[in-house]
Amino acid sequence: MTRVLHILDHSLPLHSGYTFRTRAILKSQQAKGLDVRGITGQRHSAAGPAVEEVEGLTFHRVPGKPSGPPILREWREIESLQAAIERLAKEWRPDVLHAHSPALCGMAGLRAARRLGIAFVYEIRAFWEDAAVGNGTGSEGSIKYRLTRTLENRVVAGADAVFAICNGLREDLIARGHDASKIGISPNGVDLTLFGDPPPRDAALAASLGLAEGPVIGFIGSFYDYEGLDDLIAALPLLRERQPHAQLLLVGGGPMDVRLRAQAAASPVHDAITFTGRVPHDEVERYYSLIDVLAYPRKKSRLTELVTPLKPLEAMAERSIVAASDVGGHRELIENGATGLLYPPDDPAAIAAALAGFIDRGEDWPAMRERAHQYVARNHDWSRNVDRYLSVYQDLLKRSQTGGNQPSAE
Repeated sequence: MTRVLHILDHSLPLHSGYTFRTRAILKSQQAKGLDVRGITGQRHSAAGPAVEEVEGLTFHRVPGKPSGPPILREWREIESLQAAIERLAKEWRPDVLHAHSPALCGMAGLRAARRLGIAFVYEIRAFWEDAAVGNGTGSEGSIKYRLTRTLENRVVAGADAVFAICNGLREDLIARGHDASKIGISPNGVDLTLFGDPPPRDAALAASLGLAEGPVIGFIGSFYDYEGLDDLIAALPLLRERQPHAQLLLVGGGPMDVRLRAQAAASPVHDAITFTGRVPHDEVERYYSLIDVLAYPRKKSRLTELVTPLKPLEAMAERSIVAASDVGGHRELIENGATGLLYPPDDPAAIAAALAGFIDRGEDWPAMRERAHQYVARNHDWSRNVDRYLSVYQDLLKRSQTGGNQPSAE
């Protein structure tokens, strides 16, 4: 049985898009007969034992917290994670080390793999320097931005195989001069066994939130600036000129929460905007049932042009109606007019006009729901996507058995 050790920034029991993708990958690999475990670095913030079982998955933790001045702190993180990987590998004997971005995990995995003489795979879910710009914790072109990019380039160059979650990331890596032949795609996916028809409208929840019949435009997720929720709030008064009963439901929280609530309170249609705050993960489906159109108004940026989000795929899998801004990450997932709606980013008036016309064409929605669901089933079902990993693992293991050359760690 092939053993794969996944090297992670954080994991379950924490809930995030990162941990849900990790769970899907590990569960799918288990179902294919692989023996898998995960190891998290010092940024995993949840308290727990050194070895933790969560939902049938085993995770090993690296003790301690990051400390020291910038750069030195990150290098200490790499060294502590590398040492923990090597200790675990000598006991558990994995065949493949599979690190997932950020590059801190990648460099720790690369160095450990070369010390141990085993295959190394690196997976990029986003360029974290761009994500830092998007969530307001970094600036493009800064020293930290350039150093993060340089570190990732070294990991990609040294890896035996690389996966990116979408074409945007892959093409960017190739443009930097990396070997296209070793960079594959492992797209965001869903476990279709968890999704079916849209749940019936939860009338009791709607009443408790003060929602009328709608149409309800909704967003469920994290409130980051790049998500463009300020544009959605600004679009609502214009939308109500053509759709007088339109309402906006915002489910979640994040860095933009206070600012968005203040913007909504000052809106001339403030009584049509509802914030729920964060809700338990096992109750999210109740909120989906209240939404007629799930809106993803991401702003145009390097991050949103290159990276595909997970939430629209989950909505399409559940046969929900999706309307999203026309940025590269959305264009990889949504065919305008066929599986959803694409509208101009960063333009509240254009968003309002597009949504108003879309709502008027509600008779097109049943066919759109079915096309979207079928698209996800063909291209983003984890039970199929996992085969991309298996073929690469098998090729690397055959290569190592026949004495194939390994790239150097430096």
